[in-house]
Amino acid sequence: MNRLLVGLVMSGVLAASACMPRRVNTAGEPGATTVVLLADADGAVGQAVVSSAAGAGSVDLTADRAATTVAGRRAPSAVAVLDASAIEKEFGETLAGLPQAPEAFTLYFRLESNELTDESRALLPGVLKAVAGRPAPEVGVVGHTDTTGDTKSNYALGLDRANRVRTLLVGAGVDAALIDVSSLGETDLRVRTADNVLESRNRRVEISVR
Repeated sequence: MNRLLVGLVMSGVLAASACMPRRVNTAGEPGATTVVLLADADGAVGQAVVSSAAGAGSVDLTADRAATTVAGRRAPSAVAVLDASAIEKEFGETLAGLPQAPEAFTLYFRLESNELTDESRALLPGVLKAVAGRPAPEVGVVGHTDTTGDTKSNYALGLDRANRVRTLLVGAGVDAALIDVSSLGETDLRVRTADNVLESRNRRVEISVR
């Protein structure tokens, strides 16, 4: 019996986005194929529509660990939710070999400054732990600002903030070659505002560790 995990991206495994349904057409082979939908690392669950190659019917997988089986040209079986032990038994080796999911961190800054708030500085150990937990990490650091000031100066301030975070990470032992630094200035606001509006939630650096 063939078994497919949906929601994981890897060679030979079908994937379903967490934000839109994906139709899975199983091959019209004699053997049966089981399709299982798994939640993403952040808990988000997508949707898969499973149908036979002959179009003899379809079922929707919408819950974590929801599964269906298609045999030959018959319609998919009724949806059943597998328990965690069954998932581990059937797919444990495959799941263990998957790359780690990216981790994201948002650090906030004081007004018109490249200095982190105390709360954001306290998040740095978590960033370091995420980097250390990967055999070949890649770290993206993107600086942002609010809309006070002009576009050019805000781009520079965003870059200054990103470089400040890079300096902190390198000082804590992260290889500088692993860190990619950029700025979006005021062009990607977390909170939409008019021009020249102070907004602390827009004064930030977003870090991705993958």
